[in-house]
Order: sequence, then C-alpha cells, then structure tokens
Amino acid sequence: MEQRGYDTWRDIRWWMLVTILVGIFWSGASAQIRYSISEEVKEGTVVGNIAKDLGLDKTSLKDRGYRIVAGSVEPLFEVNQNDGILYVKRNIDREEVCERSSTCLINLKTVLENPLEIHYIAVEVLDVNDHAPTFPEKERRLEISESAMPGARFQLQAARDSDGGQFSVQQYKLGPNDNFRIEVKDRGEDRKIPFLVLQKQLDRETVGKHRLLLTAIDGGKPAKSGTSVIHVEVLDVNDNSPVFNKETYATSLRENSPVGTIVIQVNATDLDQGANSEITYSFGNEIDLKLLDLFSVNPITGEIKVTGLIDFEESKSYDIDIQASDKGPAPLTSAKSVTITIIDVNDNAPQIEVTSFSNSVPENARIGTTVALISVTDLDSGINGKVICTFKDDVPFTLSPSLQDNMFAVVTKSQLDREHKSLYDVTIVAKDAGDPPLTSEHKISVVVSDMNDNNPQFTSSPYTFYVTENNAPGASLFSVKASDLDEADNAVISYHILRHRSEENKLASILNINSENGAILALKSFDFETLKTFQFQVIATDSGTPQLSSNVTVNVFILDQNDNAPVILYPVSANGTAEGVEEIPRNVNAGHLVAKVRAYDADIGYNGWLLYSLQEVTDHSLFGLDRYTGQIRTLRSFTETDEAEHKLVILVKDNGNVSLSATATVVIKVMEPKEAFSASDVKGAAKDEEENNVAFYLIITLGSVSTLFLISITVLIIMQCSKSTDYSSKQLQDANYDGTLCHSIQYRSGDRRYMLVGPRMSIGSTIVPGSNGNTLVVSDRRRASGEVSNIIHIHNGMAPSASLSI
Repeated sequence: MEQRGYDTWRDIRWWMLVTILVGIFWSGASAQIRYSISEEVKEGTVVGNIAKDLGLDKTSLKDRGYRIVAGSVEPLFEVNQNDGILYVKRNIDREEVCERSSTCLINLKTVLENPLEIHYIAVEVLDVNDHAPTFPEKERRLEISESAMPGARFQLQAARDSDGGQFSVQQYKLGPNDNFRIEVKDRGEDRKIPFLVLQKQLDRETVGKHRLLLTAIDGGKPAKSGTSVIHVEVLDVNDNSPVFNKETYATSLRENSPVGTIVIQVNATDLDQGANSEITYSFGNEIDLKLLDLFSVNPITGEIKVTGLIDFEESKSYDIDIQASDKGPAPLTSAKSVTITIIDVNDNAPQIEVTSFSNSVPENARIGTTVALISVTDLDSGINGKVICTFKDDVPFTLSPSLQDNMFAVVTKSQLDREHKSLYDVTIVAKDAGDPPLTSEHKISVVVSDMNDNNPQFTSSPYTFYVTENNAPGASLFSVKASDLDEADNAVISYHILRHRSEENKLASILNINSENGAILALKSFDFETLKTFQFQVIATDSGTPQLSSNVTVNVFILDQNDNAPVILYPVSANGTAEGVEEIPRNVNAGHLVAKVRAYDADIGYNGWLLYSLQEVTDHSLFGLDRYTGQIRTLRSFTETDEAEHKLVILVKDNGNVSLSATATVVIKVMEPKEAFSASDVKGAAKDEEENNVAFYLIITLGSVSTLFLISITVLIIMQCSKSTDYSSKQLQDANYDGTLCHSIQYRSGDRRYMLVGPRMSIGSTIVPGSNGNTLVVSDRRRASGEVSNIIHIHNGMAPSASLSI
C-alpha cells in the first residue's frame, strides 16, 4: 500500500511538471481579443464569437474541453462549447464590478486542453445611467451668523453618483428663496462642489431658520436627480470684522521668479476674543481665476507666494484681493487689495512685422525705391526693447531707418536685372540691446518684374532651308523660331515677312507666315527648272511697350523632282511620234554604227540621267543598243536570208524614283552595196556638212563649259580655304556634302568609256553622285577602233539644267 501511494504521488508530480512545461510552451502562442458590452444586459446576451475571432475549429471545441477558467466567485460569462460563442451568464453591475474606474475591463482566461492552449479575453463593460445622484446626508444643518455679509460662501457636501463620465453629477439647483444662491466649483474627476452664497444679509429677528432644497442632476437622457434638505440656522453675536494693519499693500517682483518665492505678507487683527478673533487668510471671492495659478496665500501666516510663471509681457502688475476671516460661529471677513509690480528681464526676442510690402519691383526701378516697410517690436521694455536691424546676406537692398522708433524701409541700393536674377529671398535680422542680446529673423521674397529691355533672338542666323519643287500650295514648308529673355507680354513674339518692291524680294509676295509660331507656307508651287534659290527676311516683334524686334535672312534652295519626261531629239518628232529611217549597206561588218538616238531631260542628276533600251526589234541577233549612249550597232554581218527592213522601238527612261520615259522608232533599211553607195554620195555631203557644223558648235560649247567649270572650281576652292572648319561644317551639313569638292565615277560599255564628275556626297545622303549637274556626252575620234564618250557632270547652280547626249 505504501509503495502504491508513493507511485500515485509520483505520477501526480510528473503530470504537474508536464502541465507547467506545456503552459510555458503555449504561453508564447496565446492570444488576446477584446469585446465590449453594456452593463445590465439580459442573461444570455451574446458578447462575441471567440472561436471565429481566434480562428479556432468549432467542431473540436467540445472534444478539447474549451472552458473559462473561473475562481471561487460565480463567473459573469460562459462560453458555448459547440460554437465558441461567449455570452452573459448573470447580471453585470458595472459599479459593483469596477466601482468608479473610468474604464471597466473584465479579463477572462480560456483554456483548450489536449493540446493545451490558453487565450485571454478582455470584456469592457460600458456604463449606462442606472444610478441617480445621492447626498451623503438627506438633511444638513448649517449655522450662519446674521452679521454675515452678502457674498459670503459656504461649502456644502457634494452628491455622489455611482455612474461615471457624463452620467455623473453635472449641475446643482437650489429651491426658490430670497437670501441664497448656489455656486459650483469643478475640481475634476467628476467632482463638482456646491457652495451656498449669501445674496442678502440675514436677519435672525425676522426669520431665524431657513429650509433650502438642494437638487443634484446627472447628465443622462432622461436625467436623474437626488435631493438634500439644508436647514440654515441664523446665529447672533460676532460683530467685529478683522482689520488689516496697512491701508495699502504694494511690492515688486522680477518676472520668471522661481516657484515658492515669497512676494509679500499681509496681517490682520480682530478685537473679538476666542474663536471669533482667530483669523484665516484667503483670496477674495471675485479674484481672477488666472491669479490662482500664479499665486497662493498661506491661510495662517498671510504669506503670498509664487506658484506659477510670472511673465512681464503677460501683465506688468497684479491687483490681488486678500480676504481675512475670523473663526466665529458666523465668521466675519475683511478684504484688502495687494498690488504687485512686475520687473522686466530680457526674455523676449524681437518680432518683425511687414506692414507694407510690394512683392514685385520693376527691374528698371531707380536706386532708393522702397520695397517694403517693416515694424520691429520687442515686448521687453527699456534697453531690452531697443532693436537693431540688418540683412543676413548680401542683397541689392538696404535698410533705411524711419522717423518712428523701430520702423525701417527696405530700399534698393543698386540697379536690378530680372534676366540676371528674378527673385531675392531677403532675410532680415533683428537684434535687441539686452544682456544677453536676443535675435530673430524674418524672410521676405522680392520678385523683380520684367521690363521690355531685350530684343527677340532667332535660334539661327541666317536660316537655310531646302524645299522640294512641286510643293502643295498652302502647305507649311518650314518655320523660324525666336525667343525673348523677357517674360509675359514682353516675351510674346509675332512674326511677319519683310516685303518691299526690290527685285531680290519679289518672291516674298508668294509666301505667308503664321504670326504666332513662325510657320512659313507658299501660296504656289516652286519649279526647280525656273527657280533654284531665293531669300527673304523675317521680322520677329515682341508685344512689350515699346515693341522691340529683330530680323533674320532666310535662304531657300529648291530641290529637283523628276517631273520632266525625256525629250527625243533624234529621230525628229513629227505628229507627236519620234520616228526615223536609216539606210545601211548589206555588206557592213559587226559593230557598224547604224544610228544614234539622241534625247535630253530638263531634270538634273539621276532624274536627268537617261538610259536606253530596246522595246521592240525584229531580230535580236542583228542589232544592239548601248544603254548609256543610245547608239545602235550591228551585232553581226548580214546574210542573204535577213530581212531588208527592220523596225526598232527604243525606250528612253530617266533614273528618277518614279521613272519617266519616251519612245523612238528607228526603221533600218538594208540596201545592196551599189544602191547604198549612190545614196551615201548624196547623203554624205549633207552629213559631212552637218557634222562639220555640229563639230564647230560642239567645240564652242565644250570651250564655254570648260571655262565655266574651271572658274567654278577655282571659286569653290578659294571659298573652302577662306572658311573656318566650324563654319564649313555648319553650312554643308544641310546640303549633304562631306567637304570634298568633287569626285568622278568611270565605267565602260562596249568599247566606250564613261566618266561622271560631280560633288562628293556625305554618308546617308539621299542625293546620289551625278545629281545637281548636267550631262554632256562628247564624241572622241582620236581612236580608230571606235568612239569614246566622256560624260561630264558640272555642279553649278547657274548651269543649264539639262542632260544632253551627242
């Protein structure tokens, strides 16, 4: 049995240890939630769903033994193990549970077993107005001497209300009577103390007793109340009031004196004896409530002490009413005024006030112009209130003293320039003459307003623009832009084109400009073949007063488009059709020049570079066409089976993006040698004369072109050498040139050699070599094996805009 009891005790201690360890482990995981409920609610009222708020599984609450840990007192709440809802088990009286606490919290401890979980629940019980005010005594006896003067105050017992906050006692009322009124003093913590104040002196011989009904009312809706009956008994005898030993009491006190400093002591005596001659001191009934925070009076000794902060700037002196009362059954009182003069110390920094301020000053304001008037005040007095003002930073302003003390004017001391600086943050420093001195700062922002003192400036001068011919009339071509350093209307710019009747400016009449944004449009299309460049002037004018303006020269270069189809020179066109007949002997060898199709194009560059191709031919093996020169040659000798007449349709096409073309028809008649010889005798003389004339004109043309070409190259070389690197790059960047004067391209076609000479283009240019030039093909008879044609491209804006093949 002893062994068995020992084992049982050991098991109990082991489970206690496990429980403690589990409690320690789960204490870190315990949670706390808070609910609120009004007092006096019915039993069974739901407080909250604990399982839901704690995130517990409702189905396992009962198995885990979910319960509230209760003490010896019957618990106020109970939890339903089926759904985890907390409800009120019995009536809750907040005043009984928490007495007069401002917040009533009931802390519950809930336990889940297996595994063990502990959760803390806090339920706040909210107050309701379920108690009426009550007085400690239903009846109170009060003795007042008939010699008591009107204004005498008698403290009464305050009523108590078990409720708190707004449901506690809020006011007192006194029943109708002729001698008394009620005053209430609030001492915080829901304590309002009633005082009975004598309004009319009592006369015991007329009325010896007074019955007053005092009512206390709480703040509920509806309000509840409680009453107490006050029996006032009028006493007789004490007919001597205390008398002060001085007619006037006056003293001085330094501001900021420490708490506890004795200011002055008053003294009064009473000719009565015993309790009627014992005097107590207090503040008068009509004393300012603020003085109660600054001073206190010793009721026995009459010493007045400092209890708060004494500030000279708040008040320079105080008049305090001191009351002396005896201790008779009906106390008699006397009052005396005490004057306390406060001595100033330097404890206030100067205060800066801007009385007049022009937040903007024109930049052309004369030196000495007033910007602001400031007033500096110091609440201290004497030398502590004398102030000196300066500027913290270097600004174009100065402080000019006024005739009045501590008045200053902020005036300009140098010329202003808005474009240099438009805003000044001026910091004014005020320093008094106290010991130690105190300072303060005030910042004002002065805006420099604009005057129209800057001309509009164009972003570039001169402007250079490139416009493609055949532009749409009325469409915007380009725009100019100007800016003005001024602001507002002074910077609002309008544009117009300078128009006059000079020969150089006549094209300005076909241009129009948007006066607001400087966009320029043409009223008609440009034709490169008739106009290659022109210039005009644009004037930009601001909207200031007076208006300022500036002008700029605009150079416009017209760019060519492929808008001209090739024109056939040979064969000669008749009735709109270019058709010719050539006769050749049948015994010619391969490579014989049969005919040459001649054409030209009014466009330039690739747009005027012509290529020839056979569209129709009766025998592809017999005739060949040079695609660059238009020469028709035999590819082989004629045979007896070859036809006597052949028709060749030649297509002449330029190299524009959208090619334009023309066609020519050459009819070749193959004749027997005798017939051809006799025909050649007749035609030979005419042809020799024609060729001699052509050669003569060709020599003159070549000489003229060569001279112009040499002059152009010389001028360009001089201009290139005279220009600076920066200027050259600036002028050539829009023209797509890389700075090299010219370059050449050579190629062969059959037994002919071709050379293209023209300006070198920069990488990325859309204008290909050979553009902006003319093509001239010249026959060279120095070689017996065949003809050599040289194609020379001349880049000159004034050269004829045509491509000619001869």
